[in-house]
Amino acid sequence: MGRYTIDPDETTVWIEARSSLHPIHSETHGMDGYFEGEVGADGLVNLSSPVRAHLELPIAEMSSGNGLYDREMMRRVEARRFPAITAVLRQLTPGETKGSYVADGDITFRGVTQRVADEVTFSTLAGGTVVFEGQHVFNLRDFGMEPPRIMMLRVYPDVTIRVRIVAKAG
Repeated sequence: MGRYTIDPDETTVWIEARSSLHPIHSETHGMDGYFEGEVGADGLVNLSSPVRAHLELPIAEMSSGNGLYDREMMRRVEARRFPAITAVLRQLTPGETKGSYVADGDITFRGVTQRVADEVTFSTLAGGTVVFEGQHVFNLRDFGMEPPRIMMLRVYPDVTIRVRIVAKAG
C-alpha cells in the first residue's frame, strides 16, 4: 500500500457562501494529512486494496480577506475550542466515469461529526503525485451552527466547499 502525504502548499480549499448582500469567497491552503492506497499502472486507485485518508484543515488558515467577516466567523465556529476541521475516509467506491470515485467519510466541524458522501475525481501527476478534486454543499445547521448575522448582513446556511487535494508519495 502506498502512502501519500498531503502537500499543504499545493492543496487548496475554496469556500463559497452567500449573504443577503453579496457572495463570500475564501481560498485556503494549509491542509495536512495523508492518503493510503494502491495506484495501478492505469493511474487509477486499486479498490481491491484498503484505502485510507485523514485530512485536517486548521481553522486559523481560513480567511475571506475581510477582517470583520473573519473575526465574526472565527467567533461563530469557536476556533479556539475547535481549531481544525477533520475528514476521515470510510470508503472509496467507483464513480460514474473513469477516474471518478464516491468518497464516503466523516467530517468533523465544531465538534460535530457528519457522514458525507460525494463524487471526487482522481488523477496522477509526475513524480508519484496524486490529485483528488471534488465539492460538496454543507448546511451549517447540520453542524450545530447558526449562520452569522453581521449588522444588516445575513449569511445563508448552505456553503459550498471545493477541494483540490495534492498528495506526494513517501
